[in-house]
Amino acid sequence: MPTITFEDYKKAIKAKYEEEKNGEYSNNLNSPTSANLRNLCIKRFETNNSKDDLITFKSFFDFPFDRDNRNLYGEIELNKLTAVRRFLLNVTESPAEDTVQLAAILVDLQPRPFKEFQKQLDPDEVKLIEELRDTNHDKNGFFSDILPDKVETEKFPELKNDEVEKDKNEGIKQDEAEEVEQDENQDLGKIPTGIFTPIKKVGEGGTNSGLKRSLIIAAFLLGLILIVYLNMSQKDCMQWMGDHYEKIERSDDGYCDTYYDARYFDLKKIEVCDTTEFFDDIGRAKVWYIKIGNSVECYNQHAPYPENTQRFLKPITQHIIDKYLSNRPKCN
Repeated sequence: MPTITFEDYKKAIKAKYEEEKNGEYSNNLNSPTSANLRNLCIKRFETNNSKDDLITFKSFFDFPFDRDNRNLYGEIELNKLTAVRRFLLNVTESPAEDTVQLAAILVDLQPRPFKEFQKQLDPDEVKLIEELRDTNHDKNGFFSDILPDKVETEKFPELKNDEVEKDKNEGIKQDEAEEVEQDENQDLGKIPTGIFTPIKKVGEGGTNSGLKRSLIIAAFLLGLILIVYLNMSQKDCMQWMGDHYEKIERSDDGYCDTYYDARYFDLKKIEVCDTTEFFDDIGRAKVWYIKIGNSVECYNQHAPYPENTQRFLKPITQHIIDKYLSNRPKCN
């Protein structure tokens, strides 16, 4: 078995982050500000009894986690979480080990920490890491061709992550100042008892500071209203029909099993044959797969697995082809 490195561990965390952005804590991870990561950290540790995770928390914040939320998360702690944000968004290439270990907890990578990750990987996952490590699939510093944002921005340029571009083009000081400002405008009534968020005293920022704060709050409320309106007015759902999605109307109570999503509506389950082209001219996967028992199902694009949207399709590799698809039928 090949040696699994800390770089492989970081790549796995970032891949898991892309999955978790569509999961239970998407509201924290889709916009991973320091404040959102702080709130997610509290959620992750409230029922966490892992000795390794608690050690990671203490090492990162310099104080142990308190389940009664008596710990104070001030400006220093928020600034520390900025490092986790930059790591998840691939803005920094050399994060500290404590930053990586805390990120693994926030995205709930299993197994963790790194010492356990080295021991318990599935052989197919190890083979995938080895292949991607040795090919041009990993030019961008992590598993670039299995990340949803890359696929989505190629197909839908308007979905490009403006926040990542902003981080790359603006200075660190400006970035941190904006995050602290955003944190000051969090709804304090929603923060667990004992969590401290610093607020400027009246007069420190003057009229301009107050105006800016009011505009931020107004923009936030307007955005929230727009999201609710679009959600309530959207009439389309989509339903998986065995090998493709079809649009359907919502039920009478307005509920959808799967809400319409243009990014994944063109997903098709495909039957591969002896002439199927699995890779393009530069070696990128054209077929995506998921393991079901001792076989694989193949699809035409990256997407959540339609039978269980908590799982994601993966790019095909030569190892998977040789192991599961070597006896492909002839094409008609």
